Amino acid sequence: MGDGQHPGIETLCVHFAENRETHLGAAAPPLYQSSTFTFPDSATFHARSEDRQRFDYTRVGNPTARLLEEKFAAMEKGEAARAFGSGMAAISAAILSCAKTGDHVVCVGTAYGPTRKLLTDYLPRFGIETTFVRGVEASEFEAATRPNTKLYYLESPSSILFEVQDLAAISAHARSRGISTICDNSNATPVYQNPLTLGVDLVVHSASKYISGHSDVIAGLVVGSTERMRSIVSLEGELLGGVADPFACWLMLRGLRTLGVRMERHSRSTAAIARLLESDMRVARVYYSGLESHPHAALARKQMRGHSGLISFTLKTPGREAAFAVVDALRYFGIAVSWGGYESLAVPLEVTDPSDGKSKWVIRISVGLESVEDLKADLYQALNAVSG
Repeated sequence: MGDGQHPGIETLCVHFAENRETHLGAAAPPLYQSSTFTFPDSATFHARSEDRQRFDYTRVGNPTARLLEEKFAAMEKGEAARAFGSGMAAISAAILSCAKTGDHVVCVGTAYGPTRKLLTDYLPRFGIETTFVRGVEASEFEAATRPNTKLYYLESPSSILFEVQDLAAISAHARSRGISTICDNSNATPVYQNPLTLGVDLVVHSASKYISGHSDVIAGLVVGSTERMRSIVSLEGELLGGVADPFACWLMLRGLRTLGVRMERHSRSTAAIARLLESDMRVARVYYSGLESHPHAALARKQMRGHSGLISFTLKTPGREAAFAVVDALRYFGIAVSWGGYESLAVPLEVTDPSDGKSKWVIRISVGLESVEDLKADLYQALNAVSG
């Protein structure tokens, strides 16, 4: 919600950083699908780094990307942003901007799988070590901290089981120790959570999810202070080269136009489905940060304004066969990775539940924009696969 002087996020999505007269009054900003930009003379070319209105090469900057970055920085209540070619490009750049050889990272244990793999399988070759903690208590990060700890990596709500971390408390401890913080905010989106306002240093997004919203973009975003982002743009951005293509940026700008209304629909439908699943005798447990039964419900209410379209649940009939049977019986939920698009998706996954340390088969669903009554009926009939 806005008050005129401080526009709401829906208004920012539509109007912030727009200058339609610059583009002949076009309501939709034009796409600058160009790798290189020319100059009228040599003096202008050599002064290009001092002229923010000039661009020279899209790996460094592009007008379409800049509009997206300015708009998204405002939405996340940050000072600057950088668009990357994938969510993992954004995550990798953010982590590498904070850690170097000999440094130590503390990461929430239920973080996105590829993020964990980067930290466990790739970065050790450069002398960067990681300790994983459950992270539901700030003290867990404190206990895992070493003299060479330089980064706390957060993801709240986290992947698959949607555990919530106290971003303000963890960030406050990190600041007192000179430790940087990164939070993956892909799940909540800036519509429902702004980690920077809670003290986090950098926010990362897989923009392939809710930001684009149409399952047709691979992209990522990093947001932070001007100082931090200046370094990321000139080093990890330009030198590693994971730049977002201008067309992908244009598609993300299109997605932002409807982000607010899409998230409202995702949230409303998902809450209804979560309540349905929680009341179903065939379901053992529902993992959804918007339920009062969620173990971190009070913290979620404190630092979030709403909840997205992701749910996981376990069946009272345990095991792989039952989970596969339910997912295979679904009609409107496609079986696929990713989430956050207009379509509903489901996937069976074997995970270790940190609350009890047990391995379980869960069904993760991403609730799309279809009729919620159709989705509820589909889930109800699919659960018949294990009703006997």
